[in-house]
Amino acid sequence: MVRIRVLVVDDHRIFAESLAAALAAEPDVDVSAAGSGPAALRCLERAVAEGRRFDVLLVDADLGAGAGQVPAQREAGSGAPPPGSDGIALVAGVRAAHPAVRTVVLAERDDPRRAAYALQAGASGWVAKDCSLSRLLAVIRGVLREETHLPPALLTGVLRELTAARKHRSDSERLVESLTPREHEVLRCMVAGLGRKDVAARLFLSPHTVRTHMQNVLGKLGVHSTLAAVALARRAGVRPADLSGDVVERSGQLA
Repeated sequence: MVRIRVLVVDDHRIFAESLAAALAAEPDVDVSAAGSGPAALRCLERAVAEGRRFDVLLVDADLGAGAGQVPAQREAGSGAPPPGSDGIALVAGVRAAHPAVRTVVLAERDDPRRAAYALQAGASGWVAKDCSLSRLLAVIRGVLREETHLPPALLTGVLRELTAARKHRSDSERLVESLTPREHEVLRCMVAGLGRKDVAARLFLSPHTVRTHMQNVLGKLGVHSTLAAVALARRAGVRPADLSGDVVERSGQLA
């Protein structure tokens, strides 16, 4: 019999232990529990080292949010995790480091926006915490067959959110494409967190010239602040300038 290895990640100890015990009663399920994102990642790494990888993670959507704290909603199209949604951030980290592991988000409330963000982060399912054990087991086995599971009541809202996210990204990409190569490089420096003087030093430009480029970038992107420009750039998939190596080569003349 093929056994399914499940890791429950929830900082509410009683819930985590109760769920782990219920799952462990199944003849084909091995289950462990972790109380935080870092602990979960350590469990994953240790399992890999021991040659017994986990198959599915059940992750609390509000992991690390704190008792009684209601996570804030993500600004539409911002591309950033909602504050307090460390569980969803963990999904993205696991997807990057352990792509074979399937993640299912356990949530106390239905929220199409957060469910859509979880799917974008790499989750394979969104399930209510108070669902039946049989339903949860069906989801666990389903995601291992490459299925995506959502409550039917959330489907329309999630599709709407994903469509809106694609539109935001498309609009942002079109605006970024209007930049000149030099403005694009300045934007990448902004995404990397560099201020005007640091950008000037990196690109061998005068601070006055960099200020002009930054003003042009804001104008072409239709925003009024560096933070807004960076958020838009991230939506468009603009990568930050690589700060690990040397500064870029001198172009031969000031732009």
